[in-house]
Amino acid sequence: MAATMGLLCLITMANVLVRYFTDISFAFTEEVSIVLMVVMTLVGAAHAFVDHRHIAIVFFVNLLGPRGRRFARAFSLFAALVMFGLLAVLGTRMAWDDFRYEVTTPALGIPQWLYTIWLPLLSLLIVLRLAGALRRWLGGGE
Repeated sequence: MAATMGLLCLITMANVLVRYFTDISFAFTEEVSIVLMVVMTLVGAAHAFVDHRHIAIVFFVNLLGPRGRRFARAFSLFAALVMFGLLAVLGTRMAWDDFRYEVTTPALGIPQWLYTIWLPLLSLLIVLRLAGALRRWLGGGE
């Protein structure tokens, strides 16, 4: 995640410097930056779910007793697992369509699927991390 963020900063800084000194913009940096932001977000989400640092609305959960909190935690992990599972399936279909129809990127003209393949792969990583967290939670390990 840190490497992705560092690369994103370097690309953006290079674009700013080139634009400042030459009045020319690197058009490809937008495409690469968007992909790096998606990668950074999904890798960060995988880490946040396992470490319990994801966004959570706990006002109502804190009103519950211990059993209710345990159920709410398991339900939230399961709901997130289903959502990222759907994202993996639909992202795979999108990447396959980009590959099958030979879609290219607007600025660089490279195959679009090289960018879109990261969505299902990283969503699958999140599903695996969530499944492990859910298994540990239900087993009483957390």
